[in-house]
Amino acid sequence: MSATPHQPKVTEREARQVAEAAREQDWRKPSFAKELFLGRFRLDLIHPHPMPADEDAQRGEEFLAKLRDFCETKIDSARIEREARIPDETVNGLKELGALGMKIDTKYGGLGLTQVYYNKALTLVGSASPALGALLSAHQSIGVPQPLKLFGTQEQKDTYLPRCARTDISAFLLTEPDVGSDPARLATTAVPDGDDYVLDGVKLWTTNGVVADLLVVMARVPKSEGHKGGITAFVVEAGSEGVTVENRNAFMGLRGLENGVTRFHRVRVPAANRIGPEGAGLKIALTTLNTGRLSLPAMCVGAGKWCLKIAREWSAAREQWGKPVAFHEAVGAKISFIAATTFALEAVVDLSSQMADENRNDIRIEAALAKLYGSEMGWLMADELVQIRGGRGFETAESLAARGERAVPAEQILRDLRINRIFEGSTEIMHLLIAREAVDAHLSVAGDLIDPDKSLSDKAKAGVNAGVFYAKWLPKLVAGQGQIPGAYGEFRREVDLSPHLRYVERGARKLARSTFYAMSRWQGRMETKQGFLGRIVDIGAELFAMSAACVRAELLRKEGDHGREAYQLADAFCRQSRIRVEELFGRLWSNTDDLDRKVVKGVLSGTYAWLEEGVVDPSGEGPWIADATPGAAKRENVHRPIR
Repeated sequence: MSATPHQPKVTEREARQVAEAAREQDWRKPSFAKELFLGRFRLDLIHPHPMPADEDAQRGEEFLAKLRDFCETKIDSARIEREARIPDETVNGLKELGALGMKIDTKYGGLGLTQVYYNKALTLVGSASPALGALLSAHQSIGVPQPLKLFGTQEQKDTYLPRCARTDISAFLLTEPDVGSDPARLATTAVPDGDDYVLDGVKLWTTNGVVADLLVVMARVPKSEGHKGGITAFVVEAGSEGVTVENRNAFMGLRGLENGVTRFHRVRVPAANRIGPEGAGLKIALTTLNTGRLSLPAMCVGAGKWCLKIAREWSAAREQWGKPVAFHEAVGAKISFIAATTFALEAVVDLSSQMADENRNDIRIEAALAKLYGSEMGWLMADELVQIRGGRGFETAESLAARGERAVPAEQILRDLRINRIFEGSTEIMHLLIAREAVDAHLSVAGDLIDPDKSLSDKAKAGVNAGVFYAKWLPKLVAGQGQIPGAYGEFRREVDLSPHLRYVERGARKLARSTFYAMSRWQGRMETKQGFLGRIVDIGAELFAMSAACVRAELLRKEGDHGREAYQLADAFCRQSRIRVEELFGRLWSNTDDLDRKVVKGVLSGTYAWLEEGVVDPSGEGPWIADATPGAAKRENVHRPIR
């Protein structure tokens, strides 16, 4: 599709350069996951399992108790699903509880919860209503509070954080009708005009945008005298003149989601509302997401726990051929998968969250892996629950209740969870983002070798540096602790988890060797091998999850809190995960990637158009992508602030 007049024309190389410039380049702190991809199993970075301070835990548990009571008595999930809207009184109740300010410091009127307890709160709220979980998460994880906490001036914090903590809902506006994960093509502009910027453009899928009071808006500042320009972040009052919410969008799931289309027409924003310098918008967005991404897998943990509860209760009550369906192996395997995966996913989220709180480790890869793994596994668990429930899994809760059965919203959780594989970076984009970080060490020493723009002298220098690096690194991938039978003996109990940790150590070295072989083979074409890179990342996610599960099991054993059962669940998860890892390793080199590319060319050229004959297309008329030409709004403003 050609660019519209207001749409920047961007080459593939320019788009990659914009994304690369927005990356946080340095690694000032150790990263367990980064080391894992480099073939180094640094168990010392996550074991013993980090723990919250006593005062943080007490404050967190006290709030969770109040929140649980609110969820049980004040949230009507069925009503939200039926009316496709969260009642105002429910949102106001959460405001009074302080839930808008869970992550905001107490000096600004917030609760000052740690990442661990913030995520536990989202797990709880998300289980009561995924739409409510999305509202709170979008407000605090990526809305105004987080970027201001990281990049805002003291004046901005004093002005906006007290509002966000108690009364004002915020939203994050980046996506546009023709701009998804390629921000180089961002079309919304912010033109300097005296002490203001003038915003023009259209933003799509603005979660919370319909009810928001404050917006974080990403817009392109044109380069001019005195202005560096580039994609820049602004705090915008949602009630400003020229801001119009043109549509409240409706979706497959999350029916209570207040998500819309927002138009800016000559909206004046004071320069004091700019977050950080001009051109820093994408870096601010990506840094905000580093820990913000943990909120989504936290809600997937809640979904897993609920799926396990329903699977247990239903499978014990439902009998087939003389015994409960749980004891039929075909169903039992699904229950085991849900139980083991829920345990591991909670381990991943809690470990990543605690590391974020301690701030000793760089967790950008861990958070991204948690988001990727949680969204994929959460969907699979919900799908298995629907299958376990059979026809009742496909039937709505309202219909079940109407004919006298328990109103179990299994089909709803499946619909609600589906967006998580797209939200805050689709699975495909997460694969590429994590892969870029995973091969960072290689590119830092050998990148100039495969860069077509580099001179011969640069390439020669890079060749020397790469030779030194690989001469030291490659021999370390040959042998390690994973080949010593007694290694990780502290995990040997009634159930022995030490073989799984030895497997992770061996797997990390094999993963690093595979990455090196691929770079040697494809060099500059490596970035186009998205199937290969996706499998590399998926292997890393499984190895990370296995590590987290074992470390959590040992923590629970030490605390005397279901330690024996935790070891059993960790063992089950690791055995299931190892089967997936072996399949992924096999598919690194034995796959249909090349053939798939040929088929795709045939599909797009119309070679297989005959295959589409014999059906009718029920789709309506209209363009594939809505016109987003800047200008005055032509539709009614459906903005609905909650007071």
